[in-house]
Amino acid sequence: MKIKAAILVTSFAVLLFVVVGSMGGVHASSSDGSYRQLQVYSEVLSRVRSEYVEEPNIPKVTDGALHGLLESLDSNSSYMSADAYKAFKAHKAEGKGDIGAVISKRFGYAAVVAVLPGSPAEKAGIEATDIFESIEGQSTRDMSLPEIRNLISGAPGSNLNVQVVRARKAEPQKMVITRDIVSIPPVSDKMMDDGIGYVKAEALTKGKAQELASKIKSLEKSGAKKILLDLRYCAEGDENEGVAVANLFLNHGTITYLQGQKFPREAFNADPAKAITTLPVAVLVNRGTSGASEIVAAAILENARGDVVGDKTFGDGSVQKTIDLPDGGALILSVAKYYSPSGKAIQDVAITPNVLVADAIDDGVSPDDDGAATPSDDETKPKNTVDDQLNKAVEVLKSHAG
Repeated sequence: MKIKAAILVTSFAVLLFVVVGSMGGVHASSSDGSYRQLQVYSEVLSRVRSEYVEEPNIPKVTDGALHGLLESLDSNSSYMSADAYKAFKAHKAEGKGDIGAVISKRFGYAAVVAVLPGSPAEKAGIEATDIFESIEGQSTRDMSLPEIRNLISGAPGSNLNVQVVRARKAEPQKMVITRDIVSIPPVSDKMMDDGIGYVKAEALTKGKAQELASKIKSLEKSGAKKILLDLRYCAEGDENEGVAVANLFLNHGTITYLQGQKFPREAFNADPAKAITTLPVAVLVNRGTSGASEIVAAAILENARGDVVGDKTFGDGSVQKTIDLPDGGALILSVAKYYSPSGKAIQDVAITPNVLVADAIDDGVSPDDDGAATPSDDETKPKNTVDDQLNKAVEVLKSHAG
């Protein structure tokens, strides 16, 4: 048993060295620090093996350590054991329905960023900012983000059992969501007072830039003198589509760029031929605005093309690489991040509007830097049905000459 334990400790140390080395690069200045850390890891594992209250499950301990190591980098980086990776690939190959909610991680658990209108999640009562403490009895804290998203999908008509933690609720709630084929709602539009053309996108999936362009052109023909683009709770989509949407309003300048330690900088600049309007514009955002939508907001704000009104966005925008491991497991590493034109990593700092207006309906969670969730003191407080963000955006547009 001692020999076996020694082999496990050595193997774990070697694996950690490889992971740490791959993340930090091969730099002489950092190699001494890496070796010192490996000594600490080895000592901790040895103490656990020899002095823990009972015989530990070393493979489980190792899996947990690797899981924690990868998730300490960012919510999109993760580790999957051989069994988990095998199950992930098998489930991914199946035909699926979905619940229509964008999921990320917050406080270590699965977090609902946004819910699509008319989706199974909305019908079941799921709300943005809900936390899925467990899915089908499994704690989401112990799962990687790809595993969580994979588990949520399934056959149309099948049920998904989740335990939901919600602000202003003392106990987690058991909820059942019936999966279905989810369709993205079309872009909506309307004419408002003072010649303001309003367009709202629920997602920026493929084709939405063209759909938005058509709506904006139609509003202009109807007499719109200003454009109000609503991207609140717009969290699903592709970053390339976000670039295309931003280009509708920009005839010059940098929209965003990708960069990583071993990922050459790739800039996305506005193409004058793809810009369709020069009307004054304001963009509405909130904590459910994520990914591609954040690229749009940052590009318009930092190129001084228009105002961004609302609450601070969610903060997501990176590219992942899956690395197969010799034992059948996998590493999922973020290898590049999307940056705003001024050089801010969107995933790290999100987008802060130049006109800040808190969400109309308080979710009771204070987005403190230390990650602590602060429940609302007044659980019976009536919901505010006045859309302060929309009203402020209209006010801002009215101040611009049309």
